[in-house]
Formats: sequence, structure tokens, C-alpha cells
Amino acid sequence: MGLTIFQVDAFTDRKFAGNPAAVCLLNEPRDEQWMQDVAREMNVSATAYLRRQDDGFQLRWFTTTVELALCGHGTLASAHVLSEMGQLKGMDEARFHTQSGLLTGRRLGDWIELDFPAKREERTEAPDGLERALGASAKYVGRNALDYLVEVESEKVLRGIQPDFAALKTLDVRGVIVTSLSDSTEYDFLSRFFAPRIGIDEDPVTGSAHCCLGPYWANYLKKNELTAYQASKRGGVVRLRVDGDRVYLSGQAVTVMRGELL
Repeated sequence: MGLTIFQVDAFTDRKFAGNPAAVCLLNEPRDEQWMQDVAREMNVSATAYLRRQDDGFQLRWFTTTVELALCGHGTLASAHVLSEMGQLKGMDEARFHTQSGLLTGRRLGDWIELDFPAKREERTEAPDGLERALGASAKYVGRNALDYLVEVESEKVLRGIQPDFAALKTLDVRGVIVTSLSDSTEYDFLSRFFAPRIGIDEDPVTGSAHCCLGPYWANYLKKNELTAYQASKRGGVVRLRVDGDRVYLSGQAVTVMRGELL
């Protein structure tokens, strides 16, 4: 008998938008090479592997090339699948044991709220070639343990960026978060995320990047609850609540496909 596998569009309320993730339900441990091979076969931004434990689930995420230490849309997709399958009955929240510690998710109406660690950045000098690779001037450059954070002057500049992915791939970070204030009152800020080093030229919607973006804009705008839009071609909405060293990410998700991995 095969393994059940889903494809879910995360951080959206409609199919074929947001960020697609595969979610594979495991009944026993699998080796890393097998998980990497399946992720390559699924060929989406992230493939999540869930295996039940006594007090929750082990959760791991893989891109087509590497294992991730933190993945927001893969976690949202996993919580969505478990909720749809009724496997969260008797639990107040989904408990995920990951490389980044215990993460939790709970359903709030049509949204799922995830409890993630804040990944605050510190101001740094722009590395050689960063602005040239983005084709845009940086208003601010910061860095955390995962990524560079670059604020640009306007939403127009952010939406117009056409990166040199080969140049970005040489940077010694997971990826580059680019952000700006929003021109509309619907959102507080916008972002895009480029990560060619891990096999993702532009990620559609990146939950883990908002662990940095949330604290950054909360400090700038002097408010702890924010609504963000990731301005990729697919696009997606993330609601945020910043509380000390935690960032609560809320999103919607839609199941696109369910199948059997033979």
C-alpha cells in the first residue's frame, strides 16, 4: 500500500495561487535521500513529511535540492491537511517537532495560525554585488541567520525587480528578502523572496521570511498586528502578530490534489 500525498496551495483562499507545497504522510521513518528524491519528483517549493509521534508530529521540509531548517508554507499546508483529515481531534493545536524546535498551528475560522520563532535581522553593509544583482538601490540592508533583508524605496521598485539569479546564487545566505511599504491601505507592507542557492529563484509566498519581516515592520510602524502581501506572480497574503521572540503567522490554504505515492 502506498503513502498518501497531497498538494496544497498555501497562503491563499483560491487554487493556483499562493505557494504550492506537497505534504506526505509517513507511517515509518524514511531516509533523507528518499525524502530528497520525492521532493525532486514533486518539484514544488517545498515537500513536507509528517510522521505521528505521541505528542504531535515530526515535520521535515525539503526543496528540490536541500532540506530546510524552517518553512512556513510547508507547515501551514501540513496543518491544513491534518485538519481536513480530522487527525487533530482531541488536540487544541497541531504540534510539530522540527529542526527549529516546537512549532504549533491552530485553526481560527477559515485561517490557520502558526506559532514561529522571530528571526530578527541586524543592520549590515550590503555585500558586493547585491544591489547590482537586484537592479535596485537599497534603502536598508540587514541580515539574520538565514537571509539578507533589503528594503527598497517603493512598491513600484519592488514589483519591478528582475534579479540576476546567477549573481544572487553566489551570496552565502539562504536567500534575499526584498520589502517595501504598501501603496494601498489593504496591506502594511509587501515583499518578494529570492533563493536560487536552494533551488528556488523566486518563492511565491515565504512564511519563514515573515519571521524577519514581522519584527522589522512592527518596529518601524509601531504596531504588532500587520497584514502583508508577497508580490510574486502567484501572490499570497500573510497576517502577522508579533509578540516578543515569537511571530504568529496566519494564512489560508486550499487542497489542489490528493494521491498515492507508490
